Amino acid sequence: MKAWIARLFEHPELLKMGHAQRAEDLNLGLGWVYYGLARTLRPRTVVVIGSYRGFVPLVFGRAIADNGEGGSVLFIDPSLADDFWKDPASVDAHFRGLGADNVCHFLMTTQEFVQSDAYAGLGEVGIVFVDGYHSAEQARFDYEALAPFVPEDGVVLFHDTLRERTSKVYGPGRLYRCDVKRFIAELREDPALQVLDLPWGEGLTLVRRPGEEGSGS
Repeated sequence: MKAWIARLFEHPELLKMGHAQRAEDLNLGLGWVYYGLARTLRPRTVVVIGSYRGFVPLVFGRAIADNGEGGSVLFIDPSLADDFWKDPASVDAHFRGLGADNVCHFLMTTQEFVQSDAYAGLGEVGIVFVDGYHSAEQARFDYEALAPFVPEDGVVLFHDTLRERTSKVYGPGRLYRCDVKRFIAELREDPALQVLDLPWGEGLTLVRRPGEEGSGS
C-alpha cells in the first residue's frame, strides 16, 4: 500500500483539492475514509461525480481491487475546469498507470449521464461520491439522481461541505458560489436520514438512509 501511495503522490496535483493528503508521511487524509468505507461495504459499483485529477476514483478503485470481488468505479466528469479528462486514451493511461484499471470515465455532466444507457442499466450502487459542480442546486440533482440506487447499507458522500466560498476553479471570468453546505442543511432536516460531518480538509459529509434495524431508535 505504501508503494502505491508513493506512486500517487509523485503527481503533485493528486495532493490538491482539500482531502487533507500529505506526501511526507504517505498520508491519504480523507482518502483513508474512502478506502475504508469501500473495504467495509464491499460495493460492486461506486459512482464518483467530479474529481480534479482522479484522487477519489483512484482510491475507490484500489479498494475495490483489494476486495478481490470485482466491481468498478463509474467516474462522471465533463472536464469543465480544463481539458484533462477529454482524451479517452490519456484518461485510460492515467488510471491504468496508477493501478486502477477498474475506473470507467464518462465525459458528461450528471444531467447527461441520467440520459445515458449506463444510467438506464445501473443496478445497486454501494457508494456515491458527490464532488462535481459545488452548488447546492447541482448537489441536489446529483443526490436525487443517484440516491435511489443506494441500498440501506450504502452511503452517499459529499465533499467540500465545510464552508461556503467563491470558486475560481473554472477561471477568473467564471466565478461561482460553492454552497453544497446549504443542501446538507436541508438533508439534515429529513428524520429518515443519518447525516455526519467530518470537518477536515474541505469537509466531508456522510449521508445514509438506514432501515429499521439501523435507525438507532
